Amino acid sequence: FISADGYILTNNHIVESAQKTKVFTVQGDEHPAKIIGTDPKTDVALIKIEAKDLPFAELGDSAKVQVGEWVLAIGNPLGMEHTVTAGIVSAKGRQLGLGDNNYEDFIQTDAAINRGNSGGPLVNMRGEVIGINSNILTPTGGSIGIGFAIPSNMVKKVVLQLKDKGKVVRGWLGITILSQGIDEDTRKLLNLPSRKGALLNSVEPGGPAEKAGLKQYDV
Repeated sequence: FISADGYILTNNHIVESAQKTKVFTVQGDEHPAKIIGTDPKTDVALIKIEAKDLPFAELGDSAKVQVGEWVLAIGNPLGMEHTVTAGIVSAKGRQLGLGDNNYEDFIQTDAAINRGNSGGPLVNMRGEVIGINSNILTPTGGSIGIGFAIPSNMVKKVVLQLKDKGKVVRGWLGITILSQGIDEDTRKLLNLPSRKGALLNSVEPGGPAEKAGLKQYDV
């Protein structure tokens, strides 16, 4: 819950094929839920139950999260309800390449995350939700200590539009960017003063970026 009036954050992949959605609380209460909006590009969904004066979690500032700080992951891994696992923030700004049109800026953690943790909160030591558990990397299907959460600051922006429109409307540039950044060889090849900036991998013909004069290999 992110508000006292029944709004709940989860993952898009949890609810995208749902025929009926129900919410079960720690107290054992069961509530029918309505899907308010979904955003496949960030894998965020907003649902709601009809209730008042609910306890809810505060969304923290994920920009202040530091690598090495302790976090808790809460969820329902493999059907084990109300499971809490502990670990640290292993990295920030991770991109997994889940899709060409996805927005990825994951917080990586070694707190044990398994199937069923999706949609659960990643909580800092102040009790603030700084991420929504979303993915794991694993050769076995189980946790090997490489889990990923959607940062709360990204979620905050998505939630505002999901409440208002039921979807997220974004601007379009018509470009792709070299995802691995500018390495030293590329800097020398393009005679760049530094490795800072974003290298345009391609510019879509007829798109806004091309009309503005941007070209492939611009930085």
